[in-house]
Amino acid sequence: MKARNFLTVLMLALASFSFAQEAKFQLSSHILDITKGEPAPGVKISLSKQDKAGKWTAVDEKITDQNGRITDFLKVTKGVDNEGIYKLTYFVAPYFKKMKQDSFYPFIEVVFEIKGESHFHVPITLSAYGYSTYRGN
Repeated sequence: MKARNFLTVLMLALASFSFAQEAKFQLSSHILDITKGEPAPGVKISLSKQDKAGKWTAVDEKITDQNGRITDFLKVTKGVDNEGIYKLTYFVAPYFKKMKQDSFYPFIEVVFEIKGESHFHVPITLSAYGYSTYRGN
């Protein structure tokens, strides 16, 4: 009887887990180190939002994963409007220092505007002496 009760509880737990809604996020980023042709893991990226007076306020701060990605900036929440001007700051100096490589940029700031409810992806391609960015998908 105990085994049957355990199986029932286990099945209910698995069913509720599979029906749980996955959180959605409106902003993501990633870094590709083009000198190596590989992602840049372990890079701190901070997210700030500009207010109407032009002042920046910190919103979040995360570290890129092994694939050089952060997928969970700006959680989509009912009734919350994420529109506005944002800045991602990529702290790349420690990344290059760890590789024992000189670099020109201690950090990179990318300013962009979120309009609407679609997903925004802001990647950068990175080298020790240059970078590029674009709106990805």
